[in-house]
This record gives sequence, structure tokens and C-alpha cells, in this order.
Amino acid sequence: MMKNYVKERVLKGKPVFGAWITIGHPDVAEIMARMGFDFLLIDMEHSPIDYGTLQHLMQAISSASKSCVPMVRVPSADPIAIKRVLDIGVYGIVVPHVNTREDAVTVVKAARYPPEGIRGFGPRRACAYGLELLEYTKRANDEIMVIVQVETKKAVNNVEEILSAGIDMYFVGPWDLATTLGYPCQINHPEVVKAIKKIIDIGTRLGIPGGTVSDVEHVAKHIEMGYKLLTLGADSDYLIRGCKLSLEAVKSLR
Repeated sequence: MMKNYVKERVLKGKPVFGAWITIGHPDVAEIMARMGFDFLLIDMEHSPIDYGTLQHLMQAISSASKSCVPMVRVPSADPIAIKRVLDIGVYGIVVPHVNTREDAVTVVKAARYPPEGIRGFGPRRACAYGLELLEYTKRANDEIMVIVQVETKKAVNNVEEILSAGIDMYFVGPWDLATTLGYPCQINHPEVVKAIKKIIDIGTRLGIPGGTVSDVEHVAKHIEMGYKLLTLGADSDYLIRGCKLSLEAVKSLR
């Protein structure tokens, strides 16, 4: 099991930068892993990526980089979903729909082996199919990051209890948060900004670092706000930008 460089850097107070994987093809994951991101966050909540595809993406990332940390946003807080992605070998999970302390405790326990948690034993690819079984078992609880999304009005109301439940980090989902607060697509609405500030302030007081969706235009601002884990875009974003740049370059020649 490799060192979780993302967790190490964040615990030292340093920011880390990554990107979303939403296209279920290993070529995409392999190329992006070679580009120098600190982590890649594979999205199983909103993309069509399933468990079999996840393993192929993980194998591509592992072959391309020894320092790019593979992480997954699981489809739900279901302990079975958490167990399955961990057994494939991810080093961090981002969990949506965490609205209460009880939700957060369930997530933490699902990600940890006993006695800290209830994770069932069968790491398979995570332990190199048994070749690194003892090493993985000893280190998994320390190396794997548990990150919960704070993305609803209910979660904001319970944020102190959620962040006190043993998680490693929180992740603000600004678009979902704006929607549940009654301001769809208005992530800069004063009430949304107020809610996000509350999350960050409580996280800072409790010593729990946070992350969010960012981009190259706003990443400096997000770091100044206190975020440590930042996604700078998605595979589809980079594909669209590349196409636009190429077409713009030949616009006058058409």
C-alpha cells in the first residue's frame, strides 16, 4: 500500500489539487494520472461508472503514476458501496447525502476495519490479491481518507455534529447546497455564502480541513477561504476546452 500523499499534505496544512473522472475509459484516467494532479476523484454518484469500470480506471491510474492518489465519490452512504470501492483499492472516499452525525458515524465505521469500524474483510485488489495482505491490513485505517459532503440545509444545521464524528475532511457541494437552500444555481447568493462560511468556520475551529469544487479562475480565492482539497475541473471540461481552443484557432480559416 502506497503512502497517501494527499492525506499527508493536508494534515500538514498544504493544499492539494485534483480533477474529476467521469468518463469510464481507462485511457482517460491514465492520461490524467500522468499530468501531475495530486489526486483523481472518480465520480460514481453522477456518472455511469460502475464497480467493474472503476477497477479498470484504478488499474490505469496505478500504472501511470505512483504519486497520484485515486479517490472515489461513492454513489451513497451505503456501507456496502463503501466496502466495495475500498476493496478495489481506493485511498479516499467522498460520501454524499451525509446529513446527520449518525450518517457520518456510519460512514466512518464502514471505512475502518475493527476495532475502529465494521468494514468486512476481503480487500482483494487493495492488498494486491493477497500478496500484501498483512501490510494493507495494518495501514488501511490510517491511510484511507474519509470525506463527507456537506451539501444540504439539514447538513449545515448539523455541521458541528457531523464534523465531530471522526471524519478526516468535509467537502462542500455548492451547487447542491444552493438548491436545497432554495437558490438553485445561485452559488454566490448571500444565504449560500453565509452557509458556506459557517461550515468553514466550524471546520477551522474543530481542526477538520475542507475541500470544494474549484477551477483555475477561483482556486486562489478558495485557498484563501481555507479549503485544502480542490478539484480544478473534470475530464469532460478539459475535453471541451481543448476542442474550443482548436476550433477558435481555425475560425478565420473556415
